[in-house]
Amino acid sequence: MAHSSTQSRVAGNAQGLVIQFASSLTIMGSVMIAPMLPKITAEFAPTTPGAAELIPIIVGGPALAIALFAPFTGLLADRFGRKAMLILGSILYALFGMMPVFLADLHLILFSRLAFGCAEAIIMTCCTTLIADYWPPAQRMRYINRQVVTIGVVGALFFVIGGIAGEGSWRTPFLLYLAPLLLLPAIVTLLWEPDRRAEQPEGPQVVAPVSGLGRTVVASYFLIFAGMVTCFVVTVMTPNVLVAIGVNSTSLIGAAAGLSILSTLGGSIAWPALRDRIGVAGVNAMLLALMAGGLTILALAPSYQIALIAMVMQGFGAGFLVSNASLPLLVALPPRLRARGVGGFTACLYLGQFASPLLVTALAVPFGGMPLGLSPAILVWAGFTMLLSILWAGVGLSHRGSALHAAPALSTENKKA
Repeated sequence: MAHSSTQSRVAGNAQGLVIQFASSLTIMGSVMIAPMLPKITAEFAPTTPGAAELIPIIVGGPALAIALFAPFTGLLADRFGRKAMLILGSILYALFGMMPVFLADLHLILFSRLAFGCAEAIIMTCCTTLIADYWPPAQRMRYINRQVVTIGVVGALFFVIGGIAGEGSWRTPFLLYLAPLLLLPAIVTLLWEPDRRAEQPEGPQVVAPVSGLGRTVVASYFLIFAGMVTCFVVTVMTPNVLVAIGVNSTSLIGAAAGLSILSTLGGSIAWPALRDRIGVAGVNAMLLALMAGGLTILALAPSYQIALIAMVMQGFGAGFLVSNASLPLLVALPPRLRARGVGGFTACLYLGQFASPLLVTALAVPFGGMPLGLSPAILVWAGFTMLLSILWAGVGLSHRGSALHAAPALSTENKKA
């Protein structure tokens, strides 16, 4: 009876909204706290040895925890169920997220942030897997894109909300991490555990054929890692670049970051039409070229206005990244391996975020180190990104016929849906 009941359920917009908002919890993990770092530093630096090295990890530590824990999360979700793990992750998110409000020791705060990152890994892995579990490929692409757009909008909003909430005390924004408790009733009542005992046909082919699942996995993992390194070169290094060209206003620096986030939404909205026209590999080539071009302009920018052009260009390209990199993976993975595959993808995504400043710092060493070698280091990474774009363009041309052949079928199915 349970089997037939589960099979008869059809996911719709209600389930999509729950998953989208649950996914957006992960972006809240960093954007709300970043504006608070100066206040945290002012409180702990005088009394805590090594505070200067520990405090940045309060923002970056959760990304490392996600990268390390996400593959294990995938195994747990395949073993114990996506819905049960999502409920657990939401509770742990609220518990560890608000914990710094009551902690007076910087080391304990750091520990709570690492545990918080593990909760984020559970949420992100389960939400993305449920999209693939609930919807066939054509609709799946729609909800992947909605997920990315929602994360971008929520990220922009909470960047502002976190700054406002922290005006009085740096501890106040941590109370906002209780938000998942408001979402829990919807998770419990509107979502269900998908039946993975029966392998269902995955519908029409949506990407160029590959030699096997392993190749698809490697390509998706590598693209999201390299793409996130590129994205966070802009996120982390832009303030240093702007200061070097004479921009010292925090409001102007913040405005540049906000403009970059808004530009990613433009890319996310344009993704379905471009994917149907030039195929997944073609979009990969385009997004890498846009991000490489943005990095190049940013590294050479003589003024704030030129830097803004770079932010828009890079942000627009970044808006395609997560949707386009995850789509071949979510189509190719069989249900019994889906959560594990998504867990590895999530790990590579956050590993790219964590590795980005380390790679740029290492690339700057031959040019005199930081901050003197920052611009040359960015140019080196931009060149590597452009090389990847050229390689993916070659893949897109070799599979152009099959990619274009698949597009009309998808467009038709999307209209029916």
